[in-house]
Parts: sequence; structure tokens; C-alpha cells
Amino acid sequence: MKRITYIFIMFAMLMLLTLLHACKKETVFNPPNAPVEFPDDPLPNGATPIDASPQRPGDATAGWEYLIYGDYVSSGIPRAIFTTFYGTDNSNRLGRTGDNSNIGHEFTSIVHENGAKIVAPNCLQCHSSQIDGQFVVGLGNPNLDFTTDQSALIPGLDQLITLTYGSNSDEWRAYEQFRRGLLASGPHLLTETIGANTADMIGAVLASHRHPEDLTWSDVPLIPLPPPNTTAQTDVPPWWHLKKKNAMFYAGVGQGDFSKFLMASSLLTMEDTTEAREIDTKFPDILAYINTIEAPVYTGTVNSSLLERGKSIFETTCKKCHGTYGDTETYPNLLIDLSEIQTDPLLVTSNFSSNGFINWYNSSWFSTTDNPGTLVVNNGYVAPPLDGVWATPPYLHNGSVPTLMDLLDSSRRPTYFKRSFSPADYDHTNVGWNYTVETSKTSKEVYDTTTPGYTNGGHYYGDALSQSDREALIEYLKTI
Repeated sequence: MKRITYIFIMFAMLMLLTLLHACKKETVFNPPNAPVEFPDDPLPNGATPIDASPQRPGDATAGWEYLIYGDYVSSGIPRAIFTTFYGTDNSNRLGRTGDNSNIGHEFTSIVHENGAKIVAPNCLQCHSSQIDGQFVVGLGNPNLDFTTDQSALIPGLDQLITLTYGSNSDEWRAYEQFRRGLLASGPHLLTETIGANTADMIGAVLASHRHPEDLTWSDVPLIPLPPPNTTAQTDVPPWWHLKKKNAMFYAGVGQGDFSKFLMASSLLTMEDTTEAREIDTKFPDILAYINTIEAPVYTGTVNSSLLERGKSIFETTCKKCHGTYGDTETYPNLLIDLSEIQTDPLLVTSNFSSNGFINWYNSSWFSTTDNPGTLVVNNGYVAPPLDGVWATPPYLHNGSVPTLMDLLDSSRRPTYFKRSFSPADYDHTNVGWNYTVETSKTSKEVYDTTTPGYTNGGHYYGDALSQSDREALIEYLKTI
């Protein structure tokens, strides 16, 4: 059962930045075109503003329905095989009906165009999780396991589906493209530790097997890719930040139409540009839904006597890059150069430095049709919004820092650390994960910050603060 689970988890990562459930019921979201607000002070060192791009309006309610019932991943494992080996789930967290009422929230039961019933992964495998005991849709999932090559499972699945239905069956044809995608991407999506995520690389892997003009599949890669085990991993960002951002992804490379980037996850299973055009009409609705999501409210207690002091420290130390919060919010959308931020560079220098992928995307259907998306090579990371920062450990783009206190005091950051991966195991004092300090990497549960792509240096701005200042700042950060 667990091995079948990992197959679906693998392709949840395809959803790069997909989407989530919220309580709001707004129907139509029209993105604001107001100018970006900046403080009167000069820009921080190494900062470059990112300009906004117009986004298509959409129907948020329709977007949610498409997210939890839609066939944007249109190939998968036959439903009978899935339920036999994985079982059913009657918790029905999403309140779905029909065949989806007893399927876990991270899967969708759909009917393939040939009539076969299949189960495919959906976005909530990566973009929903639990924190401090509560389930939060829109929160990145820091517990997924990509430490083994999941393409090794294909021979067993092939045999099972062939024996059950036959190699000429509708079920086999409904599974076949899912199979191709797994074989192509599995060796390139490995991580050193549980919780690390290689989603930023999945688009490049799948693009390498697609003709850029019509998006048809090629079994032979068309563009070179970095060797396996050389791509950078990330921590999945929360989706409630997207409505504030002028560019997608940690390095700010995704500019233009956000819907085009979101739908790129369908490269796993789409047939060609005919299917792509159909999907493209629905992804503005998904983006509209994402833009209704709000950060969860902190679940613990806050020392109110420290709030004003913490807010003052934030406005002195943090707001130039991360914006302001409260009744009047601003967010400057700044890209901070690697030489200034000094955090691990591999995500920028590896994943987004491949001319083959950049050129493929910018000459493909995604960039040459109406409402184009464009990949823009940068040399730094975007300073993110901090709404709900209490709920988003571990910290930095690669998840190398387990608590906010460790982030604000770099001398505390552990070289090796291990956590329980229990959703209830939360540190309210230091704000983040409870963890143990280890002396070496002894298992896939241990995070090793000596490995390229996993290092925990940089963002040293809290080091100049006193310990009492850090404590006050953290109390304020709990409230935004």
C-alpha cells in the first residue's frame, strides 16, 4: 500500500504551485492593477523590484470545483487497482460526492476519455498539510518522501494492469501516459531527505519530452537535462502568498500569465495543444480560487505585552523586503541578489540556469500564444510575503532552518537535525518544528546542511538583534 502511495505522491509534485480550499465564496476575482507600493526609504542593498503582469480574471467557485474534481491530470491508475491496494478513505475532508467521497483528499477519481475509471493525483498532495494538529488547505506539505526513484515501481504496475485488463484494454491506455511521465521523471526527482521537494524541476523534465510547438510526447528527450541527483530541492511555499506576488517561484522566474505556469503541471498527461487549449480556459478560475485563500490564524498564545515592541523591530528590520501587515498592507516584490542574501544558490544556478529549458519554454505554446508566460533568468531570490509565517516551517527556500528563532539567530542553526514528521509536534516558543540535533546523517529523516542545495547559510539580518528583541519580534510574527 505504501509503495502505491509514493507513486501518487511523486506526481503531486507536478502541481508546482496548485491549489487549495478556503471558506470564502467569492465568485469572480479580478486581479488589481494598482501600482506596487514602496516605502519612502531607498531600496535595500541588492534589491530589484519585479513589475506586475496582468492576470486573467476567473470564477473562484468554478476553480475550486475543477481543482477537486477536474481531469487536468488525465491519466492514472485504474480505480479498482487503486482501491484494492491503497484502500478507501471515508474522512472526506473536501466534502466531495460520488466516486470521490471515499478517495483521499490528495487524489481524484475521474473517468478517462475512453470511459475507463482511473485515480490520479491532484494538487492537494503538495499543497495541503497539517500544522500543530490542524489541517490547512493551501499549506505546503513538508512531509513527502522523494528519497527513492519511483520509476522503479513501473514494471510491477505494468504487469498488474496487463494481467488484470490486458495490454490492449481501455484501462491500459488510460494509464499509459502516466507511465511514460513516471519513467521519464523519476530518476531526476530524488532528494536527500524526507520533506524536500523537487517540484521546480518537474516542468523541465516533462518539457524535455515534449515538442514545443504542439506539445506532443517524445520518448527520446529533446533538450538536455542536468544529471540525476544534481537538481536543487525546495520547501513548498504557501499558496496564500501568490495573490501578492508579481512573479512565481522562489527565484521570481515565472513572469507573465500565472495560469500558464499553473497548467504546465498537465504536461504529465496531456495529449497535445488541443487538450492544452481546453485546460487553459479553466486555469484562470483556479488562479481566482488561489487568490481567495487567506493565511491560518496562529493557534497558540501570544504575549501581548511584547507586540508593540515586536512590531517596531519588524518595521525597522524586516519591512523593506517583506512588506507591512495589518489594516494597510504593502508588499514591495523585491528580488534580492545572491551576493546580498547569501542563501544556498543551487536552485538559481542549477534548476533555472538551463538554457535548453528556458529556450524551450519561451519558444513553446505556453509563451507564444495569447496570454503568454515567460521564464526570466534571475540571480537571486524573492523576499516573500510573511502572512501566516508561523505555519510554514521549515524556513528558507530549501527548508534548511527548522524554526524562526534559528532563522533570526544563525549561530543556533543545526548542521544536522531530525524531526518526527508528526503534525502535532510543534514548538510554540521558537515557532517551528521540534527537532533533535544530530551529529551526522544517519537516515533519510536527518537533514544534512553540508550538502549542496541543502545549506543553511544566509539571511543573517536577525544576528544583530538582542535575544530579547528576537523574542519580541517572534511574538509579532505570530500575529501576521
